[in-house]
Formats: sequence, C-alpha cells, structure tokens
Amino acid sequence: MKMMVVMKMVVVLILSGVLCDSTEVFHEDISLVGCSDSDGENMYGLDGEEVWFADFKHKTGVDPQPSFIDHITYPEGYDVAVTNLVICRRNLEIARKAFKDFPLERDPPSSPMIYPRDQVEPGQKNILICHVTGFFPAPVTFSWTKNQENVTEGTSNNVPFINKDGTYNQFSRLEFSSHLGDIYGCTVKHLDLEQTRFWDVEKTQPSVGPAVFCGVGLTVGLLGVAAGTFFLIKGNECS
Repeated sequence: MKMMVVMKMVVVLILSGVLCDSTEVFHEDISLVGCSDSDGENMYGLDGEEVWFADFKHKTGVDPQPSFIDHITYPEGYDVAVTNLVICRRNLEIARKAFKDFPLERDPPSSPMIYPRDQVEPGQKNILICHVTGFFPAPVTFSWTKNQENVTEGTSNNVPFINKDGTYNQFSRLEFSSHLGDIYGCTVKHLDLEQTRFWDVEKTQPSVGPAVFCGVGLTVGLLGVAAGTFFLIKGNECS
C-alpha cells in the first residue's frame, strides 16, 4: 500500500464488506476522505462505483448514480463531509511535522484513454470520456480542446477513485455533438508530468458487437455444414 499520509494530502480509507459464510464478500463499499490546504474530498462508493461525493466548491452533495436504479441517499452527507474536512486538515498539520522532509513517492498516470459513451452518430449528442489510472498521489487535472481550441463548457470531472494497489484512477467527461473532421484532445497533468491524447471523429469505428455476433454465427454455420458433410460421407460408406 502506498504511503497514504503525504505533504499535500491526507487520505483516510474505510473499507467494509458484507460477508457470506465468513469467506465470500457479497458487497464492498468504500469511504474516502482527503484534504489539502485549498481543497478537499469526501466520497462514498459501492462495488467499485461512485455513489456520492461532496462538492466543496458549490457547497453541496452530488449523487452521480444513474436514474434507472434505487438511489442510495446521504441526507446529512455534506454536513458530515465538512466536519471530516476540518479533522483531515488538523491531521494534515500533524503529518507535516511528523514527515518533514520525507520524500514524496510519485507514480505517473497511464496514457489517457478517450472513448465515447455511446456509439457515434453524426450530429447526435454524446459524451467523450477521458480516463487515466495508476497515479499517486491524487488528484490529476484535466483540460479539453476541440480543433485546438480550449473547451470548458460541458466538462465535468469525478473525484479520484483508489485502486487496490493504492494508486488512483480518475475520469473526465465532455459533452459534444459529433461532426466529421472534429478533433478532440484531453490533456492530463500530474505533478511535473503532462500527457495529451487526441480523438478524431473521422477515425471512429462502429461498434464491434454486430461483427462479433456475425462472426460467431458464421463459425457455427460452417461447423454445421462440416458436420453434415462428415455424416453424409459416413452414411454413404456404410451403404
């Protein structure tokens, strides 16, 4: 596990699971609290999905759960998050004294991955997702461009989510309408590292689902023809 107490951020993790027969984990949830001098995090997740986080900038709780499920609610979640932030910053001061001049461990993020949420249809609204993983400490910052022009409208970032090895992963989203020839770029900054990945609407490939099903169907059909031919030959030999 990575060193969770660092100069810029203190992270407190609480992992719990509902056990079945004391061996099989039925569900796994996570609570993450983090802070710096100017920012903070408080997030809850379930089975690897983010279900609630505190937006300290707008002073409210955010529920990113999809509309088609029964939502898990946190009625007093933001007030609790504010209290956690105060405690975290006190712990941060203690950590700074305890780990003064302690070297900060760094892991750069993976190369950004950009992909559309839905299959691209010209002129239709869609969402581009930019994802990086494997970095430490958190967070990273995202920026978007369209045809080399900076884009801020329609963008949103989730809070960093911790991986099992102690590193983090994080997403950024961009709402867009696809038009042939448009080129989008996602730049990720982490400490002294900066990476950019581009996504071209013209190079977008159709969903691989139909091709897979057609390939499987063709394979099964050919196997059926081969089997029929085999038994026909065997029948002729017996006669």
